[in-house]
Amino acid sequence: MLNHDRYQLIQDIINERHTVTVAELAKALNTSESTVRRDLTALDELGKIRKFFGGAASVNRHEGFFEDDVRTRESVMSEEKTRIARYSATLINDNDFVYIDAGTTTSRLIDFIDNKNATYITNGISHGRKLIHKGLNAYIIGGKIKAVTEAIISAEGVSNLRNFNFSKAFMGTNGIDLAAGYTTPDIEEAMIKETAIKQSYTSFILADNTKFRRVFSVTFAQLVKCCIITDSVPDNKFKNETIVKEVIE
Repeated sequence: MLNHDRYQLIQDIINERHTVTVAELAKALNTSESTVRRDLTALDELGKIRKFFGGAASVNRHEGFFEDDVRTRESVMSEEKTRIARYSATLINDNDFVYIDAGTTTSRLIDFIDNKNATYITNGISHGRKLIHKGLNAYIIGGKIKAVTEAIISAEGVSNLRNFNFSKAFMGTNGIDLAAGYTTPDIEEAMIKETAIKQSYTSFILADNTKFRRVFSVTFAQLVKCCIITDSVPDNKFKNETIVKEVIE
C-alpha cells in the first residue's frame, strides 16, 4: 500500500472513531505498529490528526458546545493526567492562596497535595469534598451547579471570585489553540475561569496533549496569560507564546 493511501485510510478511521490506538490501526491496516507510528507522526506534523502517546485523535478545530461528562473524561489519558497532577502539586508553597478549577486533571492534583499551610478555594463540588477529607483549609464558591462537570458557575460565582487575590491558580481547559487561546464550551464556566485567572498572580493550565489544537465555543484567556503544564506539546510554536512545562517520567 502506498503511503498516500495508507495516510488516507488512517485519517478515515480516526475521523470515524474520533480516537484510536496504534495497535487498533496496525490491525485494521494489516501493518506494523512502527509503520503506524511513523505515519501518525507525519500526519500530525501536517495538522491532519492529533497524535498522543499510544494513539491519535481527530482534528476538529471547531468543537462547539459538546462536552463529555466527568466519568467519561476521568478515563481518558489517565496516566498523563496523573503525571501532570503530581508535578503541579510540588508548585504549592506554604502560605499560598490557591484556586483549583473544576476538572478531571485538577481533581487529580488534590490527590498529591500535602501542604497544609496553604489555603484552597475551588468551584468543583467533588474537589471541595476531597480537600476537606485531606484535612486541608478549603473553601468553595457559591453559584449554580453544572451537572456535566460538577462545577459551580454563574454570575454569583464570578462575584465571589472578585473578592479574592490568589497567589496561584490551577486551571482546566477543553482546548488550547495558537489563535483562539484556551477555550471551553460553556459561557458561564468561561466567565468563572476568566475571573479566576485575572485574580491570580500566576495561573497554570493543566492539560494533557489531546487538548492542543482544539477550539471550543468560548475563549477564556489567551495563551500568554497562563503557563501550561502538560505531558507533551505537539508543536513548539506553543512554546513561543507562553511558558510550557512538559512533565516526562
